Amino acid sequence: VLFLQIVHILNMTSAKIVSFLLHPEESLHSLQNRIEFETGISTGNQELLLETGICLDPRKPASQCVIDGVRGWDSYMVYLFDKSKTVYDGPFASRSLSDCVNYIVQDSKIQLPIPQLRKVWAEAVHYVIGLKEDYSRLFQGQRAAMLSLLRYNANLIKMKNNMVSASQQLKAKLEFFHQSIRLDLERYSDQMAYGISSEKMLKAWKEMEEKASQCAQAEDIGYLDEQIMALHTEIVELQKSPYARRQGEVMESLEQRAIDLYKQLKTRPPDHAYSDSTDMVKIIVQTVQSQDRVLKELFGHLSKLLGCKQKIIDLLPEIEVALNNIKEADNSVMQMQGKRQREIWHLLKIACTQSSSRSLVSSSLEGTASTPAATWLPQSSSGNTAPHPLSSLAAPEDGEDFADVIRENVNYLELFSSILQEVRQEQNSMMVS
Repeated sequence: VLFLQIVHILNMTSAKIVSFLLHPEESLHSLQNRIEFETGISTGNQELLLETGICLDPRKPASQCVIDGVRGWDSYMVYLFDKSKTVYDGPFASRSLSDCVNYIVQDSKIQLPIPQLRKVWAEAVHYVIGLKEDYSRLFQGQRAAMLSLLRYNANLIKMKNNMVSASQQLKAKLEFFHQSIRLDLERYSDQMAYGISSEKMLKAWKEMEEKASQCAQAEDIGYLDEQIMALHTEIVELQKSPYARRQGEVMESLEQRAIDLYKQLKTRPPDHAYSDSTDMVKIIVQTVQSQDRVLKELFGHLSKLLGCKQKIIDLLPEIEVALNNIKEADNSVMQMQGKRQREIWHLLKIACTQSSSRSLVSSSLEGTASTPAATWLPQSSSGNTAPHPLSSLAAPEDGEDFADVIRENVNYLELFSSILQEVRQEQNSMMVS
């Protein structure tokens, strides 16, 4: 018997306890099917919470519902909630009276012998204690729901912080992108008259600026932030509510009064005396009334807790969507920034190539045009020759052949042609991109 595993499940929708004998290595899904058969709550809508507010793990066996050891095993509860409901309003009927207790409740002034009265009052005390324990278990279920709500809220806060951080980073990158592209467009416009120009590239940059403005919509998370802050305020108010704390003081005092009354009856001698049950019945009625009141408050508070929890569940996917939109916008901005920087460096490469080719060609052409002219230039009538532009060149009488100079100039011209062809290809590829 000591090795048997029994799980007690308190159905918070009906305030009733159902107990199951767990089979060896039984899965949680198997247990949920048995719970569905007993309670009518489908497995998909079942939420099983431990006292700490932790939801049972479907990957673990059903034995996770049972605590280790002997002490407290019969009072340990798992709390069952119906995820399809957020309002728990009863009615929750009190536990039924036994026949003998119901007998004195119907007529509290009936006279009974002391020995018989002791038995009836003992059951009455047990009934009063049971009402108080019923409330204590339901309050513990409400506390488990509160702890579960706080776990969801902690996850919500974490996701909100990630969302705000990602939004701020996107905002900073967008500001940097806008400022840099404006500067690039201004500098590009300044150099168009004497530098390199590309209508397709200019159009692409302006489209980037418009696309960046559209990406700014992803950083707008104000509507989500307002909902989350309002929800935080509501949760804090629920934590401060007096109904979040135990309200069973009246029932505990009535329980003690019932015990004291029974002790007084036990001290009376078991003679032929008779007595009525007026005082005990008053305690029973007051306990039932007190339980009705505190249960109404408890389930009203529980409904608010479950409503807040459902709001968090509904908000989490919206935050996920906002995070994905921010990440996509961030990637888009970084890709546009990288593309524009590559194009700028491409323009710089073309400009440098053109500059070097111009200087090379000018020096080559100068050498080609000046040398024959200086060599074959006729003498003036005064007998003085014209000034030689390339004084460093050796005269033919020095033994250097003019054929070498011509071959060198031809090589320079071929090199210049290849450079121009390469520049045209790079410009064409840039226009296409």
